[in-house]
Amino acid sequence: MKNITTLEKEISSIKNKLMSLGDMHPGSMTEQYNICGTPGCKCKDKHNPKKHGPYYQLSFVHNKKNSSRFVKQELVNETRHQLANYKKFKQLVEEWKIAATELSQLKWVEISKTKEDKNNKKKS
Repeated sequence: MKNITTLEKEISSIKNKLMSLGDMHPGSMTEQYNICGTPGCKCKDKHNPKKHGPYYQLSFVHNKKNSSRFVKQELVNETRHQLANYKKFKQLVEEWKIAATELSQLKWVEISKTKEDKNNKKKS
């Protein structure tokens, strides 16, 4: 089991990583190819259809509501980066929660031991 100092350093490291993440966005992005409604279009060729696209759609939850929007081609790489940052953010927060819980438990044990030691000294 880790000690208090180790856990405090771990939490400090997590906080620093969080501060350096940069822009982020929740959700996921899909690549889509579509068929249009224009008669005789290449996307409707019976032997060799060529669908339109790719189009990129970002889906996410905001204020407890599902949302989606199309992402312009020139913003796809930046959006991927933001999605990766959000995923890393969630991972780091989970690591922080685990370390903070362990730290609290160790501190509780230490406080209990200190009180127990004081009570034992009073009895002596």
